[in-house]
This record gives sequence, C-alpha cells and structure tokens, in this order.
Amino acid sequence: MVGTTLLTMSDQHSHQNFETRAIHAGNTADPLTGAVVPPIYQVSTYKQDGVGGLRGGYEYSRSANPTRTALEENLAALEGGRRGLAFASGLAAEDCLLRTLLSPGDHVVIPNDAYGGTFRLFAKVVQRWGVDFSVANTSDIAAVRAAVNDRTKLIWVETPSNPLLGITDIEAIAGVARHAGVKLVVDNTFASPYLQQPLALGADVVVHSLTKYMGGHSDVVGGALVTADEALGEELAYHQNAMGAIAGPFDSWIVLRGIKTLAVRMDRHSENAEKIVEMLTQHPKVTQVLYPGLPEHPGHEIAAKQMRSFGGMISFRVQGGEEAAVEVCNRAQLFTLGESLGGVESLIEHPGRMTHASVAGSALEVPADLVRLSVGIENVDDLLADLRQALG
Repeated sequence: MVGTTLLTMSDQHSHQNFETRAIHAGNTADPLTGAVVPPIYQVSTYKQDGVGGLRGGYEYSRSANPTRTALEENLAALEGGRRGLAFASGLAAEDCLLRTLLSPGDHVVIPNDAYGGTFRLFAKVVQRWGVDFSVANTSDIAAVRAAVNDRTKLIWVETPSNPLLGITDIEAIAGVARHAGVKLVVDNTFASPYLQQPLALGADVVVHSLTKYMGGHSDVVGGALVTADEALGEELAYHQNAMGAIAGPFDSWIVLRGIKTLAVRMDRHSENAEKIVEMLTQHPKVTQVLYPGLPEHPGHEIAAKQMRSFGGMISFRVQGGEEAAVEVCNRAQLFTLGESLGGVESLIEHPGRMTHASVAGSALEVPADLVRLSVGIENVDDLLADLRQALG
C-alpha cells in the first residue's frame, strides 16, 4: 500500500520543475492540523483497526514510517524514479542493494577511482561472501566492456568520482549494461539530482549519501536508493525491511528539510567552485586542478552534456608532495579540516590519509599530493583569501 502511494506521488509531481518538486513532493499538509511541514512521527508501532487493519499501510516503523515515506516520495520525484528508499547511511543503502541483487559467484565492475568506503565494502565485506569484482576505468567504454564477463550482474559508476572528479558517460555505459544484460548503478552523490539525472540516461538504480548535498548542513547521516523500475523498487523495499538499516524519522525529517534548498545551494556551490578553480589554475604551487568544468578536463564535454553545471567539488595537486599537501590542509582556516562534503560550510581534506586511506596499496590508491575541497556557500572572496594563505 505504501509502495502504491510512492508511485502515485512520483507521477503526480513529474510535470513540475525541479525546484518545485524539491519543496512539494512528499510534503503534503498534515490532515489533522494542517501543518505545512510533515510531522516527525517519532513512533515505533501503530494502532490497527482490527487484525490486519492497517491505517495508511503502517504497522511498524522499520517497515514504514510516515516521515520516511515523505522523504522517499520526494527522492523518487527528484530523480524521476518509480521508488525511493531511505537508509541509515549511504553504505547501508549500498549494502542492501548488493545483498538484494547479488549471490555468491556473481561479479561486479567497479570504478578505478571509487569512494574508499565503497571499495572497502566490496573488498572486505562482499568479497568474503563470494562476490568477485573487477576494477575498470569507467570513462573508457572499451575498458568497461572488456571487464564484463558471463558472471557480471552489475556495473557500478560514480560520476563525478570521489576524489579524482572523473566523469563517466552514463548513457554510453547504460548501453554496455543493456547489451550485456546487467544492471547499471550510478552513485549520484557528488552531483545531486539537481545537477544530474542518471535514470533518465539509462541507469537502473541511483545511490546517494544523503549526508552530503541532499542534507546539506553536516547535521545528519543517511543514504538512499532510487529505482527506475517498480518491481526492482519493491524487491529492494522487501530487503530494506528485512535487513533493517532504515532512516529514522528525525533523520528523514532533517534531510527532507535540507532538500527544500538543494537547488539554490547547488547553484551557489557551483558558482563559488568555478571562481576557486580559476584561482587555483593560476597558482604557482598548484600542479594540477581536477574539475570537470575545465575545458582541458578529459570528461568536460560529457559533463557539459549530462550535468546542469559542474558542482562544488574540487581536487588539486600541489608542489612538494604529500607533506606539502598535508600542510595546505593544516594551514586552512575558513576551510574546515574534516571529512565528508556537501555542507553549506567549506571543507578541506587530504584524501590519502583521510577519506581514502582504505584504498592505500590497491589499484584505487589516490595521489599523495592530492587535496580535496568541498566548496561551501560562503562569500567566495573570503574562501579565495583563505586558500591563498594556505598555499603560502
């Protein structure tokens, strides 16, 4: 019953522009009080009208909760999907997806610059379960095609990727997946649904860390799956309930609130990032800037085709190697030294020692002289001044 509601709500808002969907999808006025913001249903169980007589499809909040339903309706509408599912974290969402779709003996193709946590999930958890994986440069269509074998069930893509800002042609890889009879999963965390719509380009499932741009204020941890297919959505919903790593009502409410300003925030993130990239490309101590908005970026033309703008994430390499990169991070003041990304405040980090330490020594190891920025929505002149002093 809840699944039917989600499908109807997604269709209801499909004709509206993104900014309108972000504010209104799933956000129906409370029928009892008229409150314009969905309440936080901090409840575990629900009174039934007789045995099996459920009100609105709710019986127990692991299975469904009205606040989480509101968020899941919103997620489906924003990604143009048939079903949205909210989880306790991005990795919880990934784990549910993998354990739903894979069995021992299956094979997955993953990017050669995947997020460290995703790599760890494959290498240290799922592989022990009997699932194998190959690493491929997903910006190279031929390399992905060559990595697929008769045991492959999924192709996994991040675009833009974390932390090297690689770009994958989603539509082209979707063609490879269809030809091979496998599913395409796209991690859309860096772009958000405002900048990129993977399902419209042929992906089967979109993955999000809601902790990042969707929440947008560094005050919540969450994850999401959105499916293009209703049946797959129902299958994932069954496992979401069976495995239990669901988003709680308060976390769902926080993310839903953050999403209302996603569009205006992403515009500002992108605008600030472009000005910072311009400065970094001219700085004598910066040896390389990784940003898909640069014409020289190998994925620039594809990013321009499949993204609204180029986002708020920047990585760059510095003269002097690892210690110099670490020192830049330590000297920054307005850019907060911290992991995660996508909040209104700007963050700086050293991927090799922080977010991507788990890939050290593997094919996914990141350059030691790499610095990653999550550009916030502060005044860009203040951000530029801080980076100049940090670079020295």
